[in-house]
Amino acid sequence: MKPQSNKAVMERDGHPRHEAVLECSGLSKSFGGIHAVRNMALQVRPGLITGLIGPNGAGKSTLFNLISGVLRPDTGEVRLFGEEISGLRPHKIARKGMIRTFQLSREMARLTVLENLMLAPQGQLGEHLASLCFSAGRVRDEERRIEAQAWAVLDRIDLAQVRDEYAGNLSGGQKKLLELGRALMIDPEIILLDEPGAGVNPALMGLLSDMILRLQAEHGKTILIVEHDMDLIAKLCHRVVVMAEGRHLVEGSFDEVAADKRVIEAYLGGVS
Repeated sequence: MKPQSNKAVMERDGHPRHEAVLECSGLSKSFGGIHAVRNMALQVRPGLITGLIGPNGAGKSTLFNLISGVLRPDTGEVRLFGEEISGLRPHKIARKGMIRTFQLSREMARLTVLENLMLAPQGQLGEHLASLCFSAGRVRDEERRIEAQAWAVLDRIDLAQVRDEYAGNLSGGQKKLLELGRALMIDPEIILLDEPGAGVNPALMGLLSDMILRLQAEHGKTILIVEHDMDLIAKLCHRVVVMAEGRHLVEGSFDEVAADKRVIEAYLGGVS
């Protein structure tokens, strides 16, 4: 399966139309005397898969943390559907339609796979004591709806056969699938994937990459992915952004950036 191009500008309910659904401008972040991200600009187009690559230490993870609200920028701004979200906490950003997965899976190890999925949606009625006391029927109805949704997601991520297994007992690849499944339970418009291929065996990697392609092609999701596996980037991404020394270096199709002398120099030059 190949990523399908979507030239139409997406319109999200309650948001104006924008050519880029996620934009960063002038983003900078330092840790002491180390400038991890320097005046970084980025545009993510709607309905496409964008790759973010660069040598080790290029600032990719820091940029992801700035975009997703894990870190606050020193300068610059992040806009989602045209609205500035710089400095918002991750749970508030999630409510606006953007979810981030992590390189190291953050499953709840002593809960089952099904329970992990059911806990993902935010703002459930059962989280509030008043609802449990005075709206027990509504709580039960919502729980049944969320369970049905979780079953559907289990089928999509091919984990139905381990639904009752403790999440901590899953393989590395299965945990990555579960992480993606938890994101799908919230049904975001944009998904940030942090090295989905790390620690995944080749068999499950094929399943994971096909699922990412289906999310874009069949469900219209916009995806931004950080990944070191260049074969995976080449397979998945419509556009690729290259970072070096905390800055935007170049962007284009995979073939264009792979042939760019600046990119070759950045990788072979051992940028830190």
